[in-house]
Amino acid sequence: MAGFNRSAPPWLDERWRIGWGTGVVLATYAGLIAVHPTSKHGVGGPIALLALVGYTLGALLIVSGAVARLPPTTVALLPVAITVNIVMGKIVYFSGLPLQLDSIGTVLVGVVAGPAAGAATGALASVIVGMTITPGALPYAVTAAMIGFTAGLLARAGMFRRLPTAVLAGGLIGVVAGIISAPITAFVFGNAGGSVGQSALIATFQAFGNGMLKAATLQGLVADPLDKALTVLLAMAILRGLPPGFLHRFPFVRDRHILAPRADLVRAV
Repeated sequence: MAGFNRSAPPWLDERWRIGWGTGVVLATYAGLIAVHPTSKHGVGGPIALLALVGYTLGALLIVSGAVARLPPTTVALLPVAITVNIVMGKIVYFSGLPLQLDSIGTVLVGVVAGPAAGAATGALASVIVGMTITPGALPYAVTAAMIGFTAGLLARAGMFRRLPTAVLAGGLIGVVAGIISAPITAFVFGNAGGSVGQSALIATFQAFGNGMLKAATLQGLVADPLDKALTVLLAMAILRGLPPGFLHRFPFVRDRHILAPRADLVRAV
């Protein structure tokens, strides 16, 4: 139709959606910290609703903006990565270990396709799990998004070119994940939202007189760096097993020399 403008308003384009989503996430996080209930009697109700709505809405906005900017090659990788997350996460969950290992696919996509793709993978995986298997995963969509986003940023900084720095990157990703997850674990789930091992570790910290948020944060800073370091090791093992030509299809890997030894190998072939 003549004169009909089909373009969306500027404040609804991909970058703005990512920005709006990030703003919603930050506002939700600040709100949880400000409310700061000190016992299990303050958990749930409006606080749980604030976290569920805020984090889920923020994650969906980030995903909608990020996916719109991804090339078809990266989009095709998302279902495989999400499946890896779900399968590994459930295996470790039922083992009772204070670990998760449910971000292998997220880290892998972040490394080969960049921060936006990593964030989209993590958030989508949490939303899918939350809507089909475990509703409690929904508020953690923001954590999963930040894991993928941070992995992409550290890959861009060259930390995945060598195994020692990749393991260090895993530890840094774990610190980010632990800090972001702590208010959700403490204020929404009363420090009882993780696996048996995670709950036991939090209970141990609380037994030594730590409050809910501090106990959840300490648990995250102890367990998450180890979990994400192992996650990175497994993701790197998968990457090392892939054909160099396959990795070369991703502009992020090829143009930024994310995996330098592999990139050199591709150019030599």
